[in-house]
Amino acid sequence: MTVTAGVVAVQGDVSEHARAIERAAETHGFDTNIKEVRTAGIVPECDVLLLPGGESTTISRLVHREGIAEELIAHTEAGKPILATCAGLILVSSDSGDDRVETVDLLDVEVERNAFGRQRDSFEAPLSVAGLAEPFPSVFIRAPAIERVSDDVEILAEWDGRPVAVRQGPLVGTAFHPELTADSRIHDLAFFEDDTVLSVP
Repeated sequence: MTVTAGVVAVQGDVSEHARAIERAAETHGFDTNIKEVRTAGIVPECDVLLLPGGESTTISRLVHREGIAEELIAHTEAGKPILATCAGLILVSSDSGDDRVETVDLLDVEVERNAFGRQRDSFEAPLSVAGLAEPFPSVFIRAPAIERVSDDVEILAEWDGRPVAVRQGPLVGTAFHPELTADSRIHDLAFFEDDTVLSVP
């Protein structure tokens, strides 16, 4: 079987996310068809979506300009999974804390951009994540933090007393960059259950 994975490729770690979803899919017996999403019309073909990090104001502007934002909403409403990392998390939030970022309001959280410092403050930490047996080697780069979650949002991990990984329906958001390690367990957690692709009606 083949899983079609779309990586929103307007900015960020596109190839790294592609390799991570390929590794995760392989452990469940799936081949992977990677589609880079830069324009409208590609998201409807995808089973799962990845929203990489980057500069959230730029990503927000481009996904709205290219008509991708509406397709992200439709994808989620169909119960298809999304993994949104770092700036991707900011994009899907209900409140980015910054008027320059027009979010797509898919995840009922309020975030703070660059909550853990600037580029020079980047760090890696072993993170306990709900659903994973061993700590995950989490890479934080200009990372946001989640300041508020609604009752519909499950907190999967915290760092320094703040949520940094959450799930709401078919959407998983992380403040860190799981694609920058050889460990694909976050992608597995976001997209697969047993040997099937997750789908939340």
